[in-house]
Amino acid sequence: MRTVLLTGFEPFGADRVNPSWLAVRRLHGRTLRGHRIVARLLPTTYEESLPRLRRLLRRVRPALVICVGQAGGRAEVTPERVAINVDDSRLPDNAGWKPVDAAIIPGGPVAYWSTLPVKAIVRALRRQGVPASVSSSAGTFVCNHVFYGLMHELAKNGNAARGGFVHVPLLPGQAAHRRDLPEPDSRGPRRAEKSVPPSLPLEVIVRALLVTVGASLRSPH
Repeated sequence: MRTVLLTGFEPFGADRVNPSWLAVRRLHGRTLRGHRIVARLLPTTYEESLPRLRRLLRRVRPALVICVGQAGGRAEVTPERVAINVDDSRLPDNAGWKPVDAAIIPGGPVAYWSTLPVKAIVRALRRQGVPASVSSSAGTFVCNHVFYGLMHELAKNGNAARGGFVHVPLLPGQAAHRRDLPEPDSRGPRRAEKSVPPSLPLEVIVRALLVTVGASLRSPH
């Protein structure tokens, strides 16, 4: 049986949970279209996330890899179109590192396209009543770092596996305690007004990821 690797991140900043990990671990062990889903946790650090992902790729040997991350402020599930070769964040990762204009892979390509069928995923999600849209920016925090590193590994090794990244909104409980906090890859000014950011229930995010895996397996291109 072939394998789908799903990864989520540990909580970071002031959050005690991360919806990406809570959702993907709910799918661990599920079987879909002849593929077994394996869920694994990644650290929210620049230094450790890619080495752990590389080890997972060697051990699991997946046919499909979907890395999932939290995107505070987004109201939709957003498959990412492109990863860029830069780390840059105002807020520190969980190890306290705040890179500025640093290359993820020195000398590597400027960017990599996702090899997931991002528009087919969005259509499938909307048909299921899940708010979704294609995103053309994965930011410059650890999410983009992992996304770029994943695509670099697959391209470097001539790996036939397809891969990409999906951002999910906050959970309602997170949103209730967060009012216009800056996102890690934002260097703009904070807004003065107070508002509760958008969110989705965990059950909806879990269903969205299952739909995402199914759409990716159905669409070979």
